[in-house]
Amino acid sequence: MGCSASGSAIYRQSLTMMQATTILTIETPGQGLHDVTQPVLQWVQKSGIIVGLLTVFCQHTSASLLIQENAAPAARRDLEAYFAAIAPEDAQRYDHDEEGPDDMPAHLRAALTNVHLSIPVIDGKPTLGTWQGIYLFEHRRAAHSRRLVLHLLGE
Repeated sequence: MGCSASGSAIYRQSLTMMQATTILTIETPGQGLHDVTQPVLQWVQKSGIIVGLLTVFCQHTSASLLIQENAAPAARRDLEAYFAAIAPEDAQRYDHDEEGPDDMPAHLRAALTNVHLSIPVIDGKPTLGTWQGIYLFEHRRAAHSRRLVLHLLGE
């Protein structure tokens, strides 16, 4: 197994570390993968931080975050179908159902994914791959207002 580095390594000592934070509110129409890449990219660019580390944190237990395929809608549909199959809505399976039959399956789906992402920022942009986008994965059927906390540390 080989390993190589691409690009050049830059080492600098900095006395000008900065931090920026915001909360994005995302209105979801219901279940599914909702692309939040553009508002995140726009906020990072406005921050003025050129090199750093971006953290995106979802403040909910029935929604999550993914970095996923952003070109083929079929990939997102397949992911949504897969999660519906492994955490189905079935009143006989779960005790927790205070908010309806999609409540516990939503918690299970969130537990199997991430509520936070860490993304390096280089040249003022998150370093997403060519086919990658940032998605809020809404696990509830009804529309919800979701809060994403963004924190950027860098210079």
